[in-house]
Amino acid sequence: MKPTSNVFARVEPEIKEQAEQVLNELGIPMSNAIGLFLRQIIMQRGIPFELKLPNRNPAAIGEMTDTELNAMLEKQC
Repeated sequence: MKPTSNVFARVEPEIKEQAEQVLNELGIPMSNAIGLFLRQIIMQRGIPFELKLPNRNPAAIGEMTDTELNAMLEKQC
């Protein structure tokens, strides 16, 4: 067995509980999931998912024209 190292992280209790529920359904211990995440960071040389800032002034869908809404939806695909 390879030696291991400890990682300490502070997270909101609700987030931890919800993540544990999902991981339990998958049969993956939290420590394994964290290890998978760290390996993906190494393999991809960065965070393994896209990080974006939200729109500064998100438009209300009800205020958009059909053309604007369709353009926004196409842009996200």
